[in-house]
Amino acid sequence: MLRRIEGVSLDSLRVFESAARQLSFTAAAVELGSSQPAISQQIKRLEQQLSTRLFDRVYRGINLTEAGELLLRYTQEGLNTLDAGLAAVTARSQHEVLQVATDFAFAAYWLMPRLPRFHQAYPDVDVSLITGTRDFRLLSSEIDVAIAFGDGRFKHGEAHLLFREEVFPVCSPQLLKGQQLPLPAAELVTLPLLHLRPESCSGWFDWSALFPALGIAEVPSSGLLRFDNYTLLIQAAIAGQGVAIGWRYLIDDLLAQELLCQVCSGVASSTLGYYLVLPERKRRQRLVQCFVDWVQSELSLPDKAG
Repeated sequence: MLRRIEGVSLDSLRVFESAARQLSFTAAAVELGSSQPAISQQIKRLEQQLSTRLFDRVYRGINLTEAGELLLRYTQEGLNTLDAGLAAVTARSQHEVLQVATDFAFAAYWLMPRLPRFHQAYPDVDVSLITGTRDFRLLSSEIDVAIAFGDGRFKHGEAHLLFREEVFPVCSPQLLKGQQLPLPAAELVTLPLLHLRPESCSGWFDWSALFPALGIAEVPSSGLLRFDNYTLLIQAAIAGQGVAIGWRYLIDDLLAQELLCQVCSGVASSTLGYYLVLPERKRRQRLVQCFVDWVQSELSLPDKAG
């Protein structure tokens, strides 16, 4: 049976469906932009391939046989499914994909909570996030735009400052339950500190740099917990396992939700920061500019994240 229907083409099934639906070879020819003899010939060839009669030729017309009625039902179902699939593929192909590279922390705490508003503003643009601890100072060819931490000097990229680095100690309110906040900065030496491993800091503040910036002379404790991922470190802080270094803009929403609180009033800053980095190659300029404009507009609405 399979060998017998291998030669049946999609075109012949569409011709059959049109003729069977309208019970007219002439109407099918008009609908399909063909001729009546050509339609009749294709139907005859299809009947030969299937070894069955699909139409009864009657006076001034045609009627479907039982086999024809059965084939019509399955053909219409199949063509409807095929048309729906083609429409879905066509609609998908109209979506543009923007490749955005950044680190885990920025993606999790700044970008992801806001992306629904970007998709609302640009429903035909999909954002593909490339995240990791890699160095984005040298942009690879698949990246359309990067949001990277550094000093603004990026090879083969045009950098626009988003915000400078500002940090302060944060922890779960439960860790300091019953204590009056903010605490004196010197109290940090008595609290468990959460550390990022040196290879994961990417030039960020660590406790050894933050203590002097807050006027603390003691050396910070080594701590029992060390992480290679800032998002895991913050989750540990939320769970009450210790004090983390909080980056303004990244953890502002967690403060607003009272999942974290600022331990002391001191704030440290540096000349580093997060930059929007655009590759020198002019690739999909309009799409990239839409994303740039959106990011800059979001910076004026930090309290609406989440």
